[in-house]
Amino acid sequence: MKNYKTLFFDVDDTLLDFGAAEKIALQLLFAEQNIPHTPEMEAKYQGINQSHWKRFEQGELDRDEVVNTRFSILFNDYEKEVDGTLLEKKYRSYLEQGNQLVNGAFELITELQSDYDLYVVTNGVSKTQYKRLLDSGLYPLFKGIFVSEDTGFQKPMKEFFDYVFARIPHFEVEQALIIGDSLSADIKGGELAGLDTCWFNPKMKPNHSNINPTYQIHKLEELKQIVTEKMGAY
Repeated sequence: MKNYKTLFFDVDDTLLDFGAAEKIALQLLFAEQNIPHTPEMEAKYQGINQSHWKRFEQGELDRDEVVNTRFSILFNDYEKEVDGTLLEKKYRSYLEQGNQLVNGAFELITELQSDYDLYVVTNGVSKTQYKRLLDSGLYPLFKGIFVSEDTGFQKPMKEFFDYVFARIPHFEVEQALIIGDSLSADIKGGELAGLDTCWFNPKMKPNHSNINPTYQIHKLEELKQIVTEKMGAY
């Protein structure tokens, strides 16, 4: 029976509630620009944003292309010409204030950090992710934080994980597990890197992909049973 020693955690919608932070940031941004915030406009933004990040995961866009074009594309569809880079900076300042925790995240990490080596592995903008983790109180509970902007690679690229593994003393892939909400970034990335994987799926979404996580959980607290069972505690 395998014992896990190292646990890798995604951030957005795994530990921190990105959806809540994003919604508030968009509302503040649109209000500042005197642009009506409607469900239709938010849904359109979500479609553009998710498409951009998928292309980032696939290596088709770099980070700057993702974040600096999404608002100009959105408002062009409404025949409004805006400075996408400027709006991104304003949006980022609002998003950085979002440190809402996913239910059970702080309790889980607090409980695990004394027995496991915990690391963050996240795609995104470094300044934003560091500030949100600091403000949430999670930051000091991790041995290391790895953000795609700093590594030069992104999940699910194997190079991202190679970068991470090389910076962890005495790391053994057979004793490591990655936990995240994204099949295409976290779980696929874990598979490519030779890791066991745990899909955090609180909304019980169907898996129509060919990506097969080692485990699936619907509440973060369920992770404790997985890792303690592997220690032979049950």
